[in-house]
Amino acid sequence: MRSKALDNKCPSCGAPILYSATTHNWKCDYCKSEFTLEEMQKYNKASSAKNNDNTNEAKKVVKKDNNVNYVTYLCKNCNAEIIADENTASTFCIYCGNTAILKEKLSGEFAPSKIIPFKKDKKYAVEAFKGLKKGRPFIPKEFISEKNIEKITGVYIPFWLYSVLVKGGLKAKSTHVTSWRSGDYTYTKTDIYHMDSFGEMTFTRVPVDGSTRFENDIMNSIEPFDYNELEDYNHAYLSGFLAEKYDINSDNAFEDANKRTVKSTTDKMLHDMTAPGVKVITENTLAANRTLTEYVLLPVWLVNIKYNGKYYLFAMNGQTGEFVGNIPINVTKAVISGILMFILVAAFIIFICYLGFIGG
Repeated sequence: MRSKALDNKCPSCGAPILYSATTHNWKCDYCKSEFTLEEMQKYNKASSAKNNDNTNEAKKVVKKDNNVNYVTYLCKNCNAEIIADENTASTFCIYCGNTAILKEKLSGEFAPSKIIPFKKDKKYAVEAFKGLKKGRPFIPKEFISEKNIEKITGVYIPFWLYSVLVKGGLKAKSTHVTSWRSGDYTYTKTDIYHMDSFGEMTFTRVPVDGSTRFENDIMNSIEPFDYNELEDYNHAYLSGFLAEKYDINSDNAFEDANKRTVKSTTDKMLHDMTAPGVKVITENTLAANRTLTEYVLLPVWLVNIKYNGKYYLFAMNGQTGEFVGNIPINVTKAVISGILMFILVAAFIIFICYLGFIGG
């Protein structure tokens, strides 16, 4: 099997060139030249035979312990061997650090239509991690130390974006009980309301993570992305970053978008039903139909932390800077604070009682 591994070259000196999330241009660390997307496209088109079309021998091997398929490539910069699994679309050479863009993983059915380039760089992600201490008095001071960062990686995550039309009806009933007393008697009135609603809601670009590698809860937590900043996909944006191709197809991924959009429509319809009491759904015929499906790559910084022998994963939206993850708690500090709070509240109550006693 023959496969292509691409890299992006500096038009001035031919060295590997990386995309800058801060300037949104391509900057060469060797000659310090900087280029726009238009300039990179023009250069790559003129020199594609030299820089991007050399084929490299690749051999697929099976890792027998868990039957995972891997593919090996030759680095175009230093000729070292690069090993990637079948879902990796962009990786690095561990010897020279050059980005290897595995074009075959992002072509045909796996070709993204759009991409949101990174807007936040690695330095921003590090500062966001260190800033977790703000407003969190029980976080261990040692945890947010930069020395605990085991690895920080910028990854383009495959996402499906669905435009969805939800249409149908909803039936519900609610029971409202009121009681009052008149003389020696207590009266109870029970009102039962039956409600019908029919309508439709449209949703634009509902995102669903297309990779099984990443936890959906984490990916959902770093939303939303600003889809107004989607750009036409270009391999050059991958320079300096990892990238994945989807391993959850659009039909299977749509199940999540289906549930989310139907739930949102149901909640909206229930909210608009004005009858008092707790509403109980008796019939729901809402159905979601996708009107448009897009396959895109979205930027995420993954921050791996090792603290007290345990590993913690944080993720940051590479466009907006939204930062999420599970934070450990200093149990001792939390317990002491709880005890002090209890003592203060008890002392305050005793003081109020004392004032009432001497005032009486």
